Amino acid sequence: MSGALTPAPVFSRRRAGVLLHPTALPGNDGKLGQQARRFVDYLADAGITVWQTLPTGPTHSDLSPYQSLSAHAGNPEFVDLSELVYLDLLSTDELARETRGRALEIAAGRFLATTGQQPVTTNQDTWRQFLSDHKAWLVDFALFIAIRDAHGGIPWYEWPMPLRRREPLALEAFRARHRNAIEQVCFEQFVFHLQWQAMRRYARERGVLMFGDIPIFVAHDSADVWAHPDMFKLDAQGQPLVVAGVPPDYFSPDGQHWGNPLYDWQAMAADGYRWWIDRLASQQEKFDLLRIDHFRGLQAFWEIPAADARPVNGHWVAGPADAFLSACFEQLPELPLVAENLGIIGADVEALRQRFNLPGMTVMQFGFDGSASNPHLLHNHKERDLVYTGTHDNDTTLGWYQSLDERTRAHVNQYLRLTDDSIPRQIIQAALGSVSGLVMIPMQDLLGLDSSARFNTPGTTSNNWIWQLPENYQSLARSDSLRSMVNLYGR
Repeated sequence: MSGALTPAPVFSRRRAGVLLHPTALPGNDGKLGQQARRFVDYLADAGITVWQTLPTGPTHSDLSPYQSLSAHAGNPEFVDLSELVYLDLLSTDELARETRGRALEIAAGRFLATTGQQPVTTNQDTWRQFLSDHKAWLVDFALFIAIRDAHGGIPWYEWPMPLRRREPLALEAFRARHRNAIEQVCFEQFVFHLQWQAMRRYARERGVLMFGDIPIFVAHDSADVWAHPDMFKLDAQGQPLVVAGVPPDYFSPDGQHWGNPLYDWQAMAADGYRWWIDRLASQQEKFDLLRIDHFRGLQAFWEIPAADARPVNGHWVAGPADAFLSACFEQLPELPLVAENLGIIGADVEALRQRFNLPGMTVMQFGFDGSASNPHLLHNHKERDLVYTGTHDNDTTLGWYQSLDERTRAHVNQYLRLTDDSIPRQIIQAALGSVSGLVMIPMQDLLGLDSSARFNTPGTTSNNWIWQLPENYQSLARSDSLRSMVNLYGR
């Protein structure tokens, strides 16, 4: 068995990348216009050729990109409203005066009012093509969001039973009454698509490839679970029978109770894993490389009874493994996957990854448990794998180093030959010198920031996903200095 027929373009040479979620870009009008182009220019000037984001779907109120309202849709908060002025869908006065939501309503109203007129403009022609190409998920998503908004944002499993159960007459009646709201959602997705693809072209023209992230599980309150309840282990009321999580590990000594509904893998296998293949295809449309978060869940996943809030009372259940991955690569032979193989990883998980020739991950911060055979240590790295100084779930490298006990810090100093106070830079340089073909560096590490810049702390629900890149980041982490270090190691 094997993975993609040809290696992803990312692996055609040694590369360095930066991890930064678009929500962290400066600016209040949106992220996918001028601010994204400015960041791409910075990466290109620094010799960085990969930009990794977190999942890009619309979030719940907790802002976690790993609990999205859709596995396919883009987050409309990313849309740069100032770009809509150039399309004559907003005036500069409206951009300055109106709330974000109202500005999008105005732009949608103007755009949709012209879609039936002649001659057809390029954008209107592209609009029709977008609706056609994405109808497999867009129809359900737009309806889901419109119903959810009409009911005050409550989750779908608390809607009136006819809508919860997708009774055709109830859905048709809702569509008739809320056609404008449904079209508004479609318009927002269209504009996200236009701006994302324009940003991706801009990046590619400057030698920067896009790297995305796919959570293995989806949120209970999502268009995906509402539209496909037969693909999940739910009761008659739409509530999960069992939920996802992990046993105690490095990040959480008590384990984690994620609460995501678990897949009915037998039902998914019955139609050749079509739901998953469609999901992967929609992300492949956006990215040059894709990481499957919690890859080990394909080999075996931690199943917790829904009525039990204690992760420790879960148990391992066999996943779809080879059958699933074989189906994915048969339908999408050039699918550019990376396996997130962190945490409790047994030989069976690594064997599955190796059978499909999927790159894995190492993290510099995880290397110092005292064992010379630790796979995260530089001398144990593999050429095909990725090395990170830290991930979005880690403390910043400086924060991590400052929190070490005296014995571990001495181990780090000896192994990495650290000699002064420029800790993040020295550890970044060590990662760049790894044999691994791709090194990924969180932007916070390039800026040398401490724990106050941490993006997420697993197992907590406050102060996550909100860190912002300072407006003057280009002067704080100079591209010429970074380029010199990148070039030193042939990246």
